[in-house]
Amino acid sequence: MDITKAAEALLEAYRSGVPIAPLTETFGTFTVEQAYQIQLYQVAHWQRDGRTIKGHKVGLTSGPMRRQMGVEESDFGHLTDTMFHTDAEPIRLRRYLQPRIEPEVAFVLSRDLAGPGVTAADAAAAVEFVLPALELIDSRIKDWKITLPDTIADNASSGGVVLGSTPTKLDSVDLALTGCLLARDGRVVDTGAGGAVLGHPLNALVWLANTIAAHGVTLRAGDVVLPGSITASMPVTPGQTVTATYGGLGRVTAVFAGEPA
Repeated sequence: MDITKAAEALLEAYRSGVPIAPLTETFGTFTVEQAYQIQLYQVAHWQRDGRTIKGHKVGLTSGPMRRQMGVEESDFGHLTDTMFHTDAEPIRLRRYLQPRIEPEVAFVLSRDLAGPGVTAADAAAAVEFVLPALELIDSRIKDWKITLPDTIADNASSGGVVLGSTPTKLDSVDLALTGCLLARDGRVVDTGAGGAVLGHPLNALVWLANTIAAHGVTLRAGDVVLPGSITASMPVTPGQTVTATYGGLGRVTAVFAGEPA
């Protein structure tokens, strides 16, 4: 497996806006470890370009997402400063290739969290507050034809993040029981609860802290962590408005600007 060539192929997809064939077709079978090396090559490239790491995402943590993507394991990706959008601020989709949206609960950390050996108690103590969130996932792989190594290499299919503006302390809400209504243009299109994410979203934070340590990465104070989607993802197009409303957490809205003809 040529790590550099695979990573450069993905970076070219970002630049050109043209998705590429699955890496597993072009380069043959490769391991999860090699996939993370491809991801980290791109992260280093972005950092040299001046981007900063603002957090991480955990993907493929719920049954609906695993069934939708045909993948059975979780993965993680990096969130950079250029990925964040303000609640209800118009978002131009031209920067995305094949965008989909999904509702999540975002953790914001008050202290560093480093594995291995992180427990649920350690993770809970490191959370400053939680926010309602919508994640824009995207794929540089044509037609979302991904295997687990493909999506890991592609930064866990990361795209963008919309954070709500109502912080809630972790001890004032039971995230496993927190329900979510996902609406598009005012109509509810899906529902779910936090327990869909590995039984409790906090479990995804524990998994992330312990897994990411093997790659020399520590979660830092101030980081945003997305633990995974509560529902299946939904394609979005210009002109749509998507709102996620969470019991006890408030709501967050993504407005997609209409593109010029």
